[in-house]
Amino acid sequence: MLKLTRIASAMLLTGMVSACAVGPDYQAPDNVSTVELTVPYETANSVKSWWQVFEDETLSSLIDLALTENRSLHEALANVRRAQAVFSESGAQRWPQGSVSAGYQSVENTSLLDADDGVQLRGFNTGLSLNWDADLAGRLVRAEQAALARAEQANLLWRDAQLQVISQVVNSYGQYRGAQIRLVCAQMNLAFLQQSRDVIQAQVDAGTATTFELAQIDTQIHRVETDIPSMRIAQATAKRTLAALVARQANELELGGAASLPTLRAPLPVAQGVNYLQYRPDVASAERALAASVADIGVATASLYPSLSVSGFLGFLSSPGLALNSASQSWSIAPTLQWSGLNWSAVKAQVRAANADADAQLARFEQSVIEAVNDMDLSLQSYQYSREQLASAKQQFKASQQSATIARIRYEEGSLEFLQLLDTERELIASRDQLAQVEQSHFLRLVEVNRSFSGALSWQQAG
Repeated sequence: MLKLTRIASAMLLTGMVSACAVGPDYQAPDNVSTVELTVPYETANSVKSWWQVFEDETLSSLIDLALTENRSLHEALANVRRAQAVFSESGAQRWPQGSVSAGYQSVENTSLLDADDGVQLRGFNTGLSLNWDADLAGRLVRAEQAALARAEQANLLWRDAQLQVISQVVNSYGQYRGAQIRLVCAQMNLAFLQQSRDVIQAQVDAGTATTFELAQIDTQIHRVETDIPSMRIAQATAKRTLAALVARQANELELGGAASLPTLRAPLPVAQGVNYLQYRPDVASAERALAASVADIGVATASLYPSLSVSGFLGFLSSPGLALNSASQSWSIAPTLQWSGLNWSAVKAQVRAANADADAQLARFEQSVIEAVNDMDLSLQSYQYSREQLASAKQQFKASQQSATIARIRYEEGSLEFLQLLDTERELIASRDQLAQVEQSHFLRLVEVNRSFSGALSWQQAG
């Protein structure tokens, strides 16, 4: 027990000496240009529920499936577990490392001397071996700090991957429904044009219309028929994108429901005075990468200083008779001081490389902040423009309907030429298709707002 106490005391004394860590202490940036960064990152409460405001069961089930089955999320979560394991290992390195061993050896004729002929020697050893890096310069402390920052970064990247997958699902769902709506409108237009053609054909047969008028209506029919395959391609592409996001085959994916886009029942709730950057996991992960790179400077700088390690043994070394008693007790303690002075140039180069990497990470972090601010601003501005565009498209479609109704009445009364009616009908078909495209674009702009704000908008139901 006395011997064990001596070894522990020696290690404790060494630990008291290793109380500093070289290299810069990390301080998170508090601003980038004119952007204040005084609020730490936090996960938005609605990051995994913001789409529920659309009250679309099909969409909700797709997102639930993607969060469970998407392989990119599986990979990101595995990266989190790996980074956490590396952090646990780096923390354990600061404590004494040891092993318990037991060995037996039996030899005969250990030399060429005649006296050793036929002599057998047997030996047995067992005990506890310890080794400890005193970490005089704080290399292990800085390594643990870097590992912690990278574990936090991996967790943030996983959260960002969730946000991106959710946004992609909602976006692809909007593209699928948008193509579905356009296809329904095209089929309605085609049916209407075919009815008009039957009327013109009857008039041609009766001699009250010419083949020129028939050719004009055929032109419109073929124009609509030409657009339909591209709509089917868009719908198929969106469905297969959704299938990939939820890790399914396209033929396994059932997308029931009406051909309609999800709509809002409440206004877009962007609060004034809120720093939405605090909810961006991509910005937060870039900041954690910066923190890790600053800690790496300390790891590299520690190699400029001497290192002290202590090894020890406590156990038994048996006599040839294999007796284990107080006489065969053994202990040892061996401090070792080492300095890489001959590698000075190489170590200095490593320090310069670590500093350069930290500078690069700082630039990357600042760029992520600038891009995030512009991303949020652009998404809001684009959404506002799309609202104006949608209002105009609705008014245009309404006016086209009224114009087409009046034109049909006048044509039946004989006060309007057929070509004028055809132009009016063509405008109605175009405005109906344009409205479907604008509605889809408006929905996708709304998805972009939620993605860029990391799902942090707190929706308020309209009263």
